[in-house]
Amino acid sequence: MDFLVPLFAARLNELWYALPLIVAISIVYAGTRYEHADDILIGSFRSIVWIFGFMSTILVLLWLVGLML
Repeated sequence: MDFLVPLFAARLNELWYALPLIVAISIVYAGTRYEHADDILIGSFRSIVWIFGFMSTILVLLWLVGLML
């Protein structure tokens, strides 16, 4: 298991690319559903929270499965 820590640390910088991608996807998705700017911002914030929560849950599940191996 100790060999996974340097491997994950080496790939950690690549995870920062997901943040602007999540924001862009959320704004476009909310922009297709709503017309007013306030509704678009609220909808995009909800999408950001949902996507980030989903990705975090998957990350934790994969990490726990990796600990079991």
